[in-house]
Amino acid sequence: MKTTSFGLTSFLTSAALRRAPGHIHDQVKRPLELIFATVGLLLAAPVMLLCGIIIKLTSKGPVFYVQERLGQNGKPFQMYKLRSMTVDAETDGPQWCREGDPRVTPVGRFLRRTHLDELPQLINVARGDMSLIGPRPERPHFVAKLKGAVPLYTQRLSVRPGVTGLAQVKHHSDQTIEDVQTKLGYDLEYIRRACLFLDLRILALTAVKVIARRSGRA
Repeated sequence: MKTTSFGLTSFLTSAALRRAPGHIHDQVKRPLELIFATVGLLLAAPVMLLCGIIIKLTSKGPVFYVQERLGQNGKPFQMYKLRSMTVDAETDGPQWCREGDPRVTPVGRFLRRTHLDELPQLINVARGDMSLIGPRPERPHFVAKLKGAVPLYTQRLSVRPGVTGLAQVKHHSDQTIEDVQTKLGYDLEYIRRACLFLDLRILALTAVKVIARRSGRA
C-alpha cells in the first residue's frame, strides 16, 4: 500500500490523545464486561451449537475459525468466530472480505448478515483479549501495511479491541484505504471520548444495525 494523505485535521490529532489513567470508565468497564460476557455466553450457547451443526452439515471444515489478531499495545491473540468462509478462502494470501465475496458460504452469508458469526468473541471478552466496545482488531499482515500508509494508525492499538465500536456503527466494512482512514477517525474519537454512556449508545446502535440487516433494510 502506498502512503496516502487524507488531510489529518487537528481534530484527529487531538483525538489520539487519551484521558489520564484512572478514569471511572476504565475502572468499571472490565468488571461489567466480564459479567456481560459470562451471561452472554450462557445465553448464546444453544444458538452457537445450532449454528455449529448447520455449518458442519453444509460445508467442509471446522465450526470455529481461529485467527491471529493484534490486541492492546500490539499483543497478538487468537480471535474466535463461527466459520463463514470455505476452508481454502485464503490460499492466495490474506484478503479483505468484499461485497458478494464468493469465498463466503451460503450459511456464512446468513451468519455475517445477522452477526451470529461474532458470538464466539464473547470468549475473547471473558479472557480479557477484547472489550465489548473498541476498535476492531486487525490481522498482523494488514497492520504492518496500514501503519505505514495511514498516519496515526497504531494509535488504535492503545486500547483493547472491541467486538463492536463507533467505527462499525458509523461506517461500512473496510474495502479501500479511504475506508480505513475514515474508520480510524471514529476509532480515535472513541478512544478520546470513551465513557459508559457512549458504550451504551454504541451497543444500542449496533443492535439497531443488526436488526436492520436482518430485515433487509441495510
